[in-house]
Amino acid sequence: MRELSALREGWDAFEAEETRLLRGMTVQESMRQWLMLQEAFEHQLQQTAELFAPERQAALAELQERLHRLAEWQEKHGATASVGSDTATAPV
Repeated sequence: MRELSALREGWDAFEAEETRLLRGMTVQESMRQWLMLQEAFEHQLQQTAELFAPERQAALAELQERLHRLAEWQEKHGATASVGSDTATAPV
């Protein structure tokens, strides 16, 4: 049972570090990371395209809307935003 508790504690620490790193990424870095994942899994995505097409289209539409709102926010405030930034609050 101790091993399971130690594993959970280690996992919690891992997730906390992952969250910290992700919050430090800029929007551009996040997009580059996403595109790298897209490229790595493209073959599997093509094989399951028909099965998950509606969900993927909805996710893409949501992403495009969020990017549009971010661009509007940046234009209005004349600033760039990063995930978890303390100096600027971008729209979600």
